[in-house]
Amino acid sequence: MKHIAALVADRMKENETADELRRRAEARLHPRLTDANCLILRNRREIFARWLTRVPGNRLAVLDVGGSLQPYRPLFESRLARYVALDLRSNSLIDVRGRAEQLPLADAIFDVVLCTQVLEYVANPALAVGEIHRVLKRDGVLLLSVPTIFPRDSEEDCWRFEPAALREILGAFSRVEVEPEGGSVAGFVRLAAIFLISCTKLEPVKRLLSYSAVPVLNLFAGWLEGLGLSQNDQFAGNYSAFAQK
Repeated sequence: MKHIAALVADRMKENETADELRRRAEARLHPRLTDANCLILRNRREIFARWLTRVPGNRLAVLDVGGSLQPYRPLFESRLARYVALDLRSNSLIDVRGRAEQLPLADAIFDVVLCTQVLEYVANPALAVGEIHRVLKRDGVLLLSVPTIFPRDSEEDCWRFEPAALREILGAFSRVEVEPEGGSVAGFVRLAAIFLISCTKLEPVKRLLSYSAVPVLNLFAGWLEGLGLSQNDQFAGNYSAFAQK
């Protein structure tokens, strides 16, 4: 059973205005250096943008599973015919309420499905992926993002995913590619930044760390990864997957 604080937080999210939600989405699509997840989010945006160049057509039907923010909607630019956002909880941007494991949608109606940072909260991720496969058209594409190293952030947080696990649950797709959202340096530094922020309950201290230590850590990690000295991804914080039906 959820704690009262979690229930209140959920209700606050449901009551957010469209403008507030768009600001949060923009912060995820174009994160600032003060965000501990900055490098991961930048890498994900670049990976998704690159993969979308492979998707043909200018009248795309897109489903966003867990689409309460829709940060990656702008990547489609003028190529959209329809964008459907689905989530368990309502807000001003949600079109359909439903569970990822039981999508209330017809077969083979979407060209692209987005599912970012959702499967870790789903009791049966393989069932959710099966439902996504069902609603995709032939040759349709799933763009997926999941955590592999990240602190537990809620009572509903169930899973972490390694590349082998992703390839296993995406086995019904004809083509699967898995790519880390940054290497070990970015993953390790991100954890360090999150630890610094979460180890104190004092909001003034959190703000101070966000505007001092976190940008320095992000710049340092970005510089090291830019040097290309290592391709190691054992400490990668997240993985993206491209899966074609």
